[in-house]
Amino acid sequence: MSPIMTGTVVKSTGSWYEVHTEGGETLSCRLKGIFRLEESKDTNPVTVGDRVTIDNEDGDWMIVEIAERTNYIVRSSPKHKHARQIIASNLDQCLLIVTMASPRTSTGFIDRFLLTAEAYHIPTHIVFNKQDILDPKGIKKQEYVSGIYKNIGYPVYFTSTHTGEGTDQVMELLKDKTTLIVGHSGVGKSSLLNKLDPALNLRTLAVSKMTGKGMHTTTFAEMHYTSFGGRIIDTPGVREFGLMAFLPEEISHYYVEMRKYIPLCKFNNCMHDNEPGCAVKQAYLDDKISEERYINYLTIMADYKANYKHWEE
Repeated sequence: MSPIMTGTVVKSTGSWYEVHTEGGETLSCRLKGIFRLEESKDTNPVTVGDRVTIDNEDGDWMIVEIAERTNYIVRSSPKHKHARQIIASNLDQCLLIVTMASPRTSTGFIDRFLLTAEAYHIPTHIVFNKQDILDPKGIKKQEYVSGIYKNIGYPVYFTSTHTGEGTDQVMELLKDKTTLIVGHSGVGKSSLLNKLDPALNLRTLAVSKMTGKGMHTTTFAEMHYTSFGGRIIDTPGVREFGLMAFLPEEISHYYVEMRKYIPLCKFNNCMHDNEPGCAVKQAYLDDKISEERYINYLTIMADYKANYKHWEE
């Protein structure tokens, strides 16, 4: 009988990969040398969620084939400026966990992630966690921020692991889907997942009182099979979400509220900044596009154009 099997990568440590086979086994595998391409701009040729073929060679399980991905989430590598890191692949949806306090998630971070998810056609749901710690100022801020995203069509949820608020809704959302869970360190990703499925028993840490920022509890992205049906990919806390692999003129197309105005601009290559006859900027001036989103767009464009030549090289 041939030792060749197929399965899904459920954990990657950079040199070893855990593969869950169709037969229900989880095997530690290495990557066959042919995939380590020097010219590749990816820091990780294999990522969690990849469907792979493995073979036993001299007692070691080796990944010998990687199936074509249906989609993936990618960012610029935090360690290698001109390389990209694939966070996860073959996703049904993303769950973006944010908090308005301890730590506070900026709309700039939210917009960068949503832009990438839109580019790869991955539905995203936004979960505002830690409802139990919000003071009146935090509640007002949350109403403002959540309203921005609800108004442009993103599903928004409100949760607390301490009171159980909203957890049933999130559980229903995750059933029978492959979901990437992403957010800053400290927003309560692991605590929320433990609340949904205590059998996961994911490690958690409190937010640092000194810095107000979260501390990493998840070292590597890892896929877990839940007891209620579904696959969740828990990720290390993401401090920044660097964009890459887009053309600058494409970025506005991934802002869902800008799409209907783009064809109305005077110039086909309009960047929606200071060009005459810009329908997108006029929509912002007419309060049809939120100020927060429009300013974030200009900031992203400025950052992106400053680094764009690196992505071309």
